Parts: sequence; C-alpha cells; structure tokens
Amino acid sequence: MGKKVLVTGGLGFIGAETTLALVREGYDPVIVDSLVNSKIRNLGALESLSGKKIPFYQGDVRDETLMDKVFSQHSFEAVLHFAALKAVGESVTKPVLYYQNNLGCTLSVLRAMERHGVRRILFSSSATVYGDSEDLPFREDSPVREATNPYGETKVMNERMLRDYLVPHPETEVVCLRYFNPVGADPSGLLGEDPNGIPNNLFPIINQVALGIREGITVYGDDYGTEDGTCVRDYLHVVDLAEGHVAALSHSKGPGFHVYNLGTGHGTSVLEAIRAYEKATGRKIPYAIGGRRPGDIAVSYADPARAERELHWKARLTIEDAARDAYAFATKVLKEGD
Repeated sequence: MGKKVLVTGGLGFIGAETTLALVREGYDPVIVDSLVNSKIRNLGALESLSGKKIPFYQGDVRDETLMDKVFSQHSFEAVLHFAALKAVGESVTKPVLYYQNNLGCTLSVLRAMERHGVRRILFSSSATVYGDSEDLPFREDSPVREATNPYGETKVMNERMLRDYLVPHPETEVVCLRYFNPVGADPSGLLGEDPNGIPNNLFPIINQVALGIREGITVYGDDYGTEDGTCVRDYLHVVDLAEGHVAALSHSKGPGFHVYNLGTGHGTSVLEAIRAYEKATGRKIPYAIGGRRPGDIAVSYADPARAERELHWKARLTIEDAARDAYAFATKVLKEGD
C-alpha cells in the first residue's frame, strides 16, 4: 500500500500527468475533478498507463459536503491542489468568475484539511506572481508583485492565504510550486493538453493548426523588446513538471512556507517555439501577427537553482521534445469537434 494523497483537478493537463508520476513512485492518488476543463477519458488513460484503479470523485472542490466525504473515506498524507481556472485572457474578461473559483477552491481545501487533520499541501502556483518585472531570471526571493491579470492575482492571493493559514496552523507544510509555461504531453500520446472550448495556450492552438482544424495561429504582438519582438517564455515539458511535484512531495522540508520555481531557466520566444514545433514534427505552422494581448508581459523565465539544490530536480526535456509529444497526442487523441 502506497502513501495516499488527494489530487484536486487531477484529470487536467498537469494534474493527470502528475497523478501518473505519483502512481509510478508508489503513491496512491485520489482525484477530485469537476470536468469543467478536463476530460473523463483521462481517467481511463491514467488507469491504462499505470495499471492501477484510481479513485475518482466528480464534483466541484468548493463543495464542502463532497470534500468532507472524500476526506472521511481516505486518510491523506498530503493534498496536491491543482483545481483552478487558468486562462489569462479569459480572466481579464471574467474576473469575478476567476476570483470566485480559484480562491473558493483553496479555501474549501484548507477548511477540509483543518477539519480532518491533514498537514501538507502542495499548491499549484505560477510565475505570474512575479508580475511585470525586468529583474530576470525570476528567483524565489524576487518580489511578489501585483499581477498583470486576474488569473495571476488569484495566485498571489492564494499564496497570501496559505501564509496566513500557517499562523494558527504552524505544524502545516505549505509548498508553493511556481510554474512557468507547461507544454508537451505524455510520451504515450494518451495524455495531453486539451482544454474545453477555445484554447488559450500556445501548443493546443498549434496542434489545431497541425491537424487542419484551424488555418493558422495569431501571434499576439511582435513589438516587444525581445530579439524577434515576440513574447519570451520558459517552456517546461509537462513530464518534467510532474516529476517536480513528486520531488517536492518526496523531499519534505517540514512545517512552514516553502517556494520553488519549476522551469528550465531558459527563455524561448513564441516564434522560436513555432519553429521548434515545425522542426520536431515536419508540419508547417502558418501564423499572422496580431495586436498585444491584455495581461501579457514581454519576458519571463526561471532561475530553478533552488529546486535542483533542495529537491534534486532539474528539467531534462527540450521544447523539441515537448513539440514532438504534443503532436503525438494531437494525432492519437484529438479530433475535430471533440
């Protein structure tokens, strides 16, 4: 019997890959997911790839009755909290939805932990907490600033809530994992990024172009102060990101508030990412330059040295690896109108 952990949002892009990594490292994950932005087929893929039946509860993490049921039926050693809405552009147009969902989910998780005596939480945070700073690369001791969009601001506020929770609960271990830009898919081609509705992230849109679902991709702005004028991001393969969670879970730092950047330490522009996809897949990706997107910053990349030093974790995979795996997922799983 492995160590039991709760994974909220465990059928999403990052949550599902992390759940698979957890099983392979001897953990027993239990998933709660509303399926608002994920697919039930991911549960079948997880069980097929892991060879293990994974307990799953469909429902909203904000439903405290559901959470009490889950916590009562299982004895968790930790919670990995992914459940959140995550589209930057959508958060600008629907800020109330993002505050209501993303803050409400974390509050519900903390109340359930409090009632049931669970004292470890790994929180899915984001590099957006660093705001629009020119102090690069971002380090964990870089100032947490007012974010440039409501999605990012929910991450800032969630981190603040988690710090405040530690005051009356000093025995709790809080780990905030600040992601940079997750991309790619599981090498099996069975798990990947497939959001409901219109995609907001780069690689799902490129996948749709490669499949002929859309004619081309819009690059939001080519007048930033970067080498080719397009935004620069730290693209991290989702497999590396999942292994970062397992490393954080396996290397407990004890009670307190702990922060780790999960990134490659290298910036790649949007146009470079498109070219990497073309090189890895042999597919031509037409693009057009559009106006800047509200909430975007010019450059963001990590200093991941703390995670390497303390968690013995380091990104292994390249953006070409991510492109190859994303395309394999697209050709194996995605279909027009799915």
